[in-house]
Amino acid sequence: MLDHDARIPLHRQIEASIRDSIRAGRLPRGSSLPPTRVLAADLGVSRGVVVEAYQQLTAEGYLTSQTGGYTQVAVGPPAAAAGLRLARAAPPRIDLSYGRADVSSFPRSAWLRAIREALGSAPNDVFGYLAGSGVPQLRTAIADYLNRVRGTLARPDQIVICTGYAQGIALLVSVLAAAGAKRLALEDPSSGDDALPAARAAGIEVIGVPVDGDGIRVDILRETGADAVILTPSHQWPTGAVLSAGNRAAVLDWAAERGAVIVEDDYDAEYRYDRTPVGALQGLAPDRVVYAGSASKTLAPGLRLGWFVMPAHLAGPMADAKVAADRGSPALEQLALADLITRGEFDRHLRRMRPVYRRRRDALLTALSRRLPGLEPTGVSAGLHLVAWLPPHLDEATVVDAAARAGVGVDGVTPYRIGHPGPGGLIFGYAAVHEQAIAEGVDILARVIAALPAGSG
Repeated sequence: MLDHDARIPLHRQIEASIRDSIRAGRLPRGSSLPPTRVLAADLGVSRGVVVEAYQQLTAEGYLTSQTGGYTQVAVGPPAAAAGLRLARAAPPRIDLSYGRADVSSFPRSAWLRAIREALGSAPNDVFGYLAGSGVPQLRTAIADYLNRVRGTLARPDQIVICTGYAQGIALLVSVLAAAGAKRLALEDPSSGDDALPAARAAGIEVIGVPVDGDGIRVDILRETGADAVILTPSHQWPTGAVLSAGNRAAVLDWAAERGAVIVEDDYDAEYRYDRTPVGALQGLAPDRVVYAGSASKTLAPGLRLGWFVMPAHLAGPMADAKVAADRGSPALEQLALADLITRGEFDRHLRRMRPVYRRRRDALLTALSRRLPGLEPTGVSAGLHLVAWLPPHLDEATVVDAAARAGVGVDGVTPYRIGHPGPGGLIFGYAAVHEQAIAEGVDILARVIAALPAGSG
């Protein structure tokens, strides 16, 4: 019905009604509209009002005029939108895949207070365009924290805030490529999901260097001619090996002799269960080591906050690359994290979570020992995951696929090998799974493995 007393012109009301009917599917594509004289008479308006409405909808593509004066609907309703998802596809019933912290334990109250404090006290210029390196408050807080806890020699003016490790390593690779780097070495196996595509896009060759119980094989690294290497020295991903004292000295010597850069991915060093974590490499050679950290494993990946402590000569180019990428990370979240660290609430959260994660690790080890004694766990002293090596008769991919069909998510090691073959193994993430579910998941996995046909390996 038209509202003759409304301030909206009559032809606009007709347009809106027809447009809405087409979008809702009430007027399907190809259907004919009444002639303008008929519709005008039905609505009690002049023919010119209807003609103007039809002409506007024709111009917009909703209607089309056919020979003989017929007007038809030219489009159909939009396709039904797929349901929006907040995260990846639905996980398996028991998800023992790697890489997840327990986000249900995120300190919401402390974060809310920190956000309110940041919003109430932030100077006006924080809401403008900022330097690519990030807000000074967070860089200062991170430098103090890392120097105190990880033994770094970090200075606020050499820290660049990014939206996590993935963005940071992509920016760093572009900076290294611009400086002339031609070859990047990665631990093998390693998680190259972020570095590999960035390096290839920058035209940098990637070489895998095998690891053993002492970390990366420095003797093989020396033969690669690499200009940079990415390491996880405190808890090698995924094997869990700790870079030995001899290898730490050797890799630093290699970097000094070659003029190379070491990227230290310190992704979960805060979670050590047997002793105090080994100090960061960066503290031994701040002019050669880029230290990378983030809030993804300590707080939550959804915060999208990471930090790269750069050698002095790379700090400026890295900040410039960050500005070119996205004009800088959100300021309020940076200020809130700075507040959390400065007040000691970040430390308190870590102290609360260490025993939680340790209990879940212990539950996993107990379940594996009871139900799958043929698997060989390694890398159990730290982090949020462990690797269990498979006996030779079991095929890794077959086990992973069979477990998935049974509702248990677990990852294999082989997809993370770059060029060097090795034994099959399963990567178990335990941080986000309660003890009872861990035991149930291992029980299901044991039944799955027992049911595999002979010769499946």
